[in-house]
Amino acid sequence: MNGAHDMGGMHGFGPVVAEADEPWFHAEWERRVFGLTLALGASGAWNIDMSRSTREDRPPAEYLGMSYYELWLAGLERLLEGADVRRVLRAEEVPATLARGGPADRPPPRPARFATGDRVRTRNRHPRTHTRLPRYARDKVGVIELVHGCHVFPDTNALGLGEDPQWLYTVRFSALELWGRDEPASISVDAFEPYLEPA
Repeated sequence: MNGAHDMGGMHGFGPVVAEADEPWFHAEWERRVFGLTLALGASGAWNIDMSRSTREDRPPAEYLGMSYYELWLAGLERLLEGADVRRVLRAEEVPATLARGGPADRPPPRPARFATGDRVRTRNRHPRTHTRLPRYARDKVGVIELVHGCHVFPDTNALGLGEDPQWLYTVRFSALELWGRDEPASISVDAFEPYLEPA
C-alpha cells in the first residue's frame, strides 16, 4: 500500500539522526508492548505479515503522530478485535522460541526466473494492500546481486490468503537510477519475484 510508513526517499522529513548508545526501550511500557506482541503472536491467530500490515495501514496523520511502540500497540489492539487467542507464549517458553525464530524460507514451487547478474526492472504497482516493495524502487532498473531462495510472500500472507512462496532476490540499484544523483554509489533492495520483470 502507498502509506505514510513508506517514507524512503521522500522530501521534507530531514535526515535520520541516530541516537548515541540508544537503548532497546526508552520506557518500561515499550518493553511490555514488545513482550505482549511476541507472546500473542505465538497464538497463531495471525501471522507476522498481518501484524506488520496493521501497524502500517493507518491514515498519514495518525501514523506520523505515533511513536514506534505506539504503532505496535495500536496494531496489536486491531489484531485482538475478534481474535480467537487459544495459545499465549509463557515466560519460560520465550528463550527457546526466540532462539528458534520464525523461519520464512520454503521449498521452491518452481525454478527461479532470475540469476545473479541479470538486469531486471521492478514493476510499477500501487497495491491497496500490503507490499514490501518500497515506492522509491518501483519502475527502476537494477541487477540481481543475490538469490536468497523461496520465502513466504508477505503480500498474500498479510491478507490471510496463504504463504504463496516466491523467490527472493537482492537487487542492486545505482543511486543515479533511484535518486538522480551519484551518492551513495548504490542501494540494495530485497525484492520478491512478482515485483520483477526482465530489463
